[in-house]
Amino acid sequence: MKPFMDEDFLLSNETSARLYHNYAKSMPILDYHCHLNPREIAKDRHFENITRLWLEGDHYKWRLLRANGIDEEYITGDADDKEKFLKWAETLEKAIGNPLYHWSHLELKRYFGYDGILSSKTASYVWDFCNEILKEPDMSARSLIKNSNVSLICTTDDPIDSLKWHEELNADSNFDVTVLPTWRPDRAFQITNPAYGDYLLSLGESSHLKITSFQTLCLALKRRMGFFQEMGCRISDHSFSYIAYHPCTADDVEAIFLKILDERPITEEEILQFQTALLNFLGRQYHKLGWAMQLHYGVKRNNHEKQLKRLGPDTGFDSIGVTAPLNELADFLNVLALTNELPKTVIYSLNPNDNAAIDTIIGCFQDESAIGKIQHGSAWWFNDHYEGMREHLTSLASNGLLGNFIGMLTDSRSFVSYTRHEYFRRILCDLVGTWVEKGQYPDDHEILSKMITDICYHNALKYFRFSV
Repeated sequence: MKPFMDEDFLLSNETSARLYHNYAKSMPILDYHCHLNPREIAKDRHFENITRLWLEGDHYKWRLLRANGIDEEYITGDADDKEKFLKWAETLEKAIGNPLYHWSHLELKRYFGYDGILSSKTASYVWDFCNEILKEPDMSARSLIKNSNVSLICTTDDPIDSLKWHEELNADSNFDVTVLPTWRPDRAFQITNPAYGDYLLSLGESSHLKITSFQTLCLALKRRMGFFQEMGCRISDHSFSYIAYHPCTADDVEAIFLKILDERPITEEEILQFQTALLNFLGRQYHKLGWAMQLHYGVKRNNHEKQLKRLGPDTGFDSIGVTAPLNELADFLNVLALTNELPKTVIYSLNPNDNAAIDTIIGCFQDESAIGKIQHGSAWWFNDHYEGMREHLTSLASNGLLGNFIGMLTDSRSFVSYTRHEYFRRILCDLVGTWVEKGQYPDDHEILSKMITDICYHNALKYFRFSV
């Protein structure tokens, strides 16, 4: 029987182990998409206890706690932090086959030096053990980043954000990890939100422009993109239920926007036409700026209305959406490609059934302007587990060029989530190593080492034009 989480964890053969230990393991981490709070980095937050570090804001863990029948008081409520931790330990021991079981133990091992198992039997000891270590100065937010071998972080930021914490970090010579903003204009698309008018006022104030038309909306966003560009932004990000392509004329979209300003009802078709027109405009601007465009889709959000009202969004009540109309995704990419204004684009679907379709769509829009110009983003959210990562990588390899893949990201709000990169790298090396062991690819150390280190780090560095 193989021991739990030994040095060759998830590595099933000699070649896989060699690829991981000799090449992947020591590569820096380029976290090009996450939800870390830049204020907490700038202020170098110290965590009072492991509950604050581990369970605060982590809706992955919240979902499992609810599945174990734990009262909300011990999840997002005001229960004692130790009691919350004990409930998590009680839940975790049942999570066989769930990536949270592996991630949690990797985090305990890498950040706390704890090689044991977390369960209801050991929970009190682990609580005391970890909290003693958290008192050490090198367990702050910045130290956790540095000790994870992270070279660059891209946070997720609204167009109206002042980016004051990024400015503070840029001016701080004591912290040499690059922290850049990412442009996330989702709220500009949310025209059915009752607070949309207030958002337009805030956007207008931040861009020194009164927004009275679709044209002035675009101008306001363009001005803010210029500011983000000055602050080092190189990536945009969008989240949709699906990527729509419902074109309309310039006059039509102005008429739709006027309805929005007047708070008159709009149809579902008009919503999709507005979304198409705005994303089309933004895609062309990204191309001009040299930014990459990330498109996240396939999620059905806020399914539990009662809990949404009680706890707000992003609290663990989202799910995989039905298969999207991928013909429209292809049509959207096509309209930008027709005028040579298609930016580098990374496409993520929350629905794993879309893997092969995405891989064949991106193959239609590759060109000489960049290696792997259109990317199938890493297995996302409900797919970033063992099977999901293997399925994603296998599909990408089967239908395209795996060697050009830009690799893993954390997509996390936690400062100890960087073990997800280790998890990904072990799975990647095992998959490639197994193909080699089966005689499906030559055992050429030079080519294999370059492929592994490129996927782990160098491809993303070149793709996003980062300087670290």
